[in-house]
Formats: sequence, structure tokens, C-alpha cells
Amino acid sequence: MKKPSPYLTFAGAIPFVVCAFLITIDVDAIPILGKTVHILSIYGLVIASFMAGAHWGNHLSLADDDTWVFKLPVFSNIIALGLWLGFLTLSTFGFIWLLIIGFVSLLVIDYGLHQAQIIRHDYFKVRQYVTAMVVISLIIAGVQL
Repeated sequence: MKKPSPYLTFAGAIPFVVCAFLITIDVDAIPILGKTVHILSIYGLVIASFMAGAHWGNHLSLADDDTWVFKLPVFSNIIALGLWLGFLTLSTFGFIWLLIIGFVSLLVIDYGLHQAQIIRHDYFKVRQYVTAMVVISLIIAGVQL
């Protein structure tokens, strides 16, 4: 059976695309869920933290002498905590742009992991496409604010 991760990864980009579209057509709020930009911000924080957590998990299986064994837990904590603090302290506009930086940073780390053959090529390829979708969606939302 084929792994569901590529499909779930692409599906995870759908809320970014939908929120960017709704913001573009001036839908300020979604009934029951709240303000569209707030939904986008919280979802972005959750997904970026999840991705940082995946990096943390990757470091657990590395040999002690691997250069990534130290980098991954440090970078994952910096990104997750930095985004959380940004969510708490920045304007919505500022936080959307911080999310863009966060997702690009996570992809740069994945590039390094791919080069070190820690993550597989097919996974990295999916990450590239989905990160592009997410970052473009965030930029579209960010310029509307």
C-alpha cells in the first residue's frame, strides 16, 4: 500500500489556499470559526510547529556523530518558539510575514536533510511543491492586509 503522507501533505495546504482566496474576495469571517485572517494565522502556527516537530523527531534516529543531530533540535525549537512568540506579539500582518520566513526556513532545513540523505527525494519533492503553495497563499493574504 502506498503511504498516505504525500496526499495528506497536499491536503494540509488546502486551508492556506482557501483562506488566501477568502481574504482576497473580502470574506472577513467564516461563521462559527471566526476571522479568516485569524484562522489562517493559527493554522499556520500549528502546521509550522508540526513541521518543526517532525525535524525534532528526525534527530532522534541520527547517529551521535551526525552533524544534524545537534542542528535539528536547536533549529526546530528556535522556529517553533519564534513563531509562537511572534503570534503573541506581532500584528496579524507581521505574523503572516513571519510565517513565510518560518516555512521557507523549514524548507531550507529539509534541503540540507535531503542533501545529507536523511530524508528521501520523493518526500523533499512534495515538500517543495507544498511549501510553494503555502508561501504563495501567505503572500497573497499578506498583501491584502
